[in-house]
Amino acid sequence: MRSSAASDVYKRQILLTIFITTFISGVVGTGLGGLIGALFKKNSEKTVSLLLSFAGGVMTSIVCFDLLQNAIYPTIDMEVNIFIVIAGLLLGYFIVYFLNYYIDKKTEKEVNKPSNHPKTADDLNELIHADHYQVHKTNHDSKSALFTAGIIMVCAIALHNIPEGMTIGASASISNNALTGSALVMAVLIGLHNIPEGMAISVPLISGGMSKIKAVFLTALSGFPTVLGAFIGYAIGDVGPIGLSLSLSFASGAMLYVVYGEIIPQALLMHRSKAPAFAIIMGLIVGLLIIYI
Repeated sequence: MRSSAASDVYKRQILLTIFITTFISGVVGTGLGGLIGALFKKNSEKTVSLLLSFAGGVMTSIVCFDLLQNAIYPTIDMEVNIFIVIAGLLLGYFIVYFLNYYIDKKTEKEVNKPSNHPKTADDLNELIHADHYQVHKTNHDSKSALFTAGIIMVCAIALHNIPEGMTIGASASISNNALTGSALVMAVLIGLHNIPEGMAISVPLISGGMSKIKAVFLTALSGFPTVLGAFIGYAIGDVGPIGLSLSLSFASGAMLYVVYGEIIPQALLMHRSKAPAFAIIMGLIVGLLIIYI
């Protein structure tokens, strides 16, 4: 009886340790990235454009050099068929594409276009007013697109945080300790990766009109599935290489759509120059450094 009680106490201690570890690496790590993104002053469209481009570069680096690599090699001694990874990536890409298309169709508002040839002073005044409205609408549409991209990025990162948390929980289950071995290494790496991911969420949300406090809170909330995934991984003990591969590749496809279908196009529209391309390259480099530190 004593040994059983002692075992239960020890198990509760491990679960508490898993919760604290994954909360810090998931929620705090992502929230810290969101806070860093919120602290950048939004002085001009050029600044926002460069921040968006930088975040897009970081996410590209993490997807291509970390998530997809782990999808292909979910374990040290196993390589998943590349077509499974491609299928998961395309599935994630097109599901988010159609989700974004559906949101756009639901939020789209019809605008009555005035005549191009004013005949009276009233017609001319109406045309000038319509042009002013059209400029305002264009800016509003740009903000709306960034806001939507931020929300989709929240969902994509929350999705891929589940299997990442599961790897921590599974490692803790195997080693029977959450603070040593591969579980701790995974927690530290995930925490580092979540910082730029948090920036990639908060920058488009804030640029899309959300308050900084709400954006940081929502960004931190996207890291909470790491905790849920860790408990699931600990419960089942073995995540399963195919399931892990599909989850990571699906999340990768979703993120690639957001980056190259929404964030970077908006960044280029906001500041037409070579500077966003340089910001993307710098983001790629920073992402590589974070991955291989």
